[in-house]
Amino acid sequence: MLMTRGVSDAFLAVSASASSRSLVVPALGTRRRFFSTLLLPSSSSLSYSSSFHFGACRRLARRASTMDGRTVVRAAAPAQKLENADELIDSVETFIFDCDGVIWKGDKLIDGVPETLDMLRSKGKRLVFVTNNSTKSRKQYGKKFETLGLSVSEEEIFASSFAAAAYLKSIDFPKDKKVYVIGEDGILKELELAGFQYLGGPADGDKKIELKPGFLMEHDENVGAVVVGFDRYFNYYKVQYGTLCIRENPGCLFIATNRDAVTHLTDAQEWAGGGSMVGAICGSTQREPLVVGKPSTFMMDYLANKFGILKSQICMVGDRLDTDILFGQNGGCKTLLVLSGVTSLQMLQSPNNSIQPDFYTNKISDFVTLKAAAV
Repeated sequence: MLMTRGVSDAFLAVSASASSRSLVVPALGTRRRFFSTLLLPSSSSLSYSSSFHFGACRRLARRASTMDGRTVVRAAAPAQKLENADELIDSVETFIFDCDGVIWKGDKLIDGVPETLDMLRSKGKRLVFVTNNSTKSRKQYGKKFETLGLSVSEEEIFASSFAAAAYLKSIDFPKDKKVYVIGEDGILKELELAGFQYLGGPADGDKKIELKPGFLMEHDENVGAVVVGFDRYFNYYKVQYGTLCIRENPGCLFIATNRDAVTHLTDAQEWAGGGSMVGAICGSTQREPLVVGKPSTFMMDYLANKFGILKSQICMVGDRLDTDILFGQNGGCKTLLVLSGVTSLQMLQSPNNSIQPDFYTNKISDFVTLKAAAV
């Protein structure tokens, strides 16, 4: 059994068996509950045409999710190419979009995005934007959307930086405890907004360790959680400090915003993602993190609770199989893979790939072009 100790009497236990894994979350006072075990689509999701009936049935027995950000994958039928955009649009109330590789690449907007979002809004669809990138806060992401000419409110944006702070609030993390951050400004701003004490972040980016004989590195024994996200200022000081907190502070949580292998810092190439920073801390602590970003169901549960959304009425749109598509499948949603980011058609159709979305298409503007072609 893998055990992640929480603050006071809170803990998360992940048990593994040959066919499934389950999450155990003990009650903790008045904490809010945003967690789910395997959530199956309601019977209403089976009432569409044969293609949608096929997709819904396939989801019924597909996945069991855990909060370490990994999923037991069972065999699935091949994804269908999206041919009837109207049918998918009409079958759901909410579209959740990943950002990097779906809306933009680096700081460049992907063609056709504004028209597509305007069309969906005109049909009364709720739009939500979820990103594993923790470098910005929701407010900072709002400014990026604005800079790119997109009208998106802060309430429609959910970054993994926000998810880390929301998770700590959901477990009533003590306000007299501190959070050590291996990550960037977005995490710090969300922790501050949530009223948590923190240290680390970019301020530790220039710190170095002088390894003299007998040198002992001190750390704050009042740190009750270490949050690890993407960090362009990652260094050995941060690795050692985070390691000491997790290994030596009783009950210290190890929280990861995501485990993404790569990210889009520019539109020219892929760059090492937050998973590389998380992996370093996993290696030094011999602990698995609690993941609050995709594909963990925490953000999905949070969104469903906040907006009162039936998960069977959601379509998750993303460019990554192991985060975006699993995120949707873990929550019992419809899933659409776009080939404008990380995943190519060859990767999707590879015999080695066991993650199959309900549908795939080239980019989200196909919602508009496929509609036009059908007229």
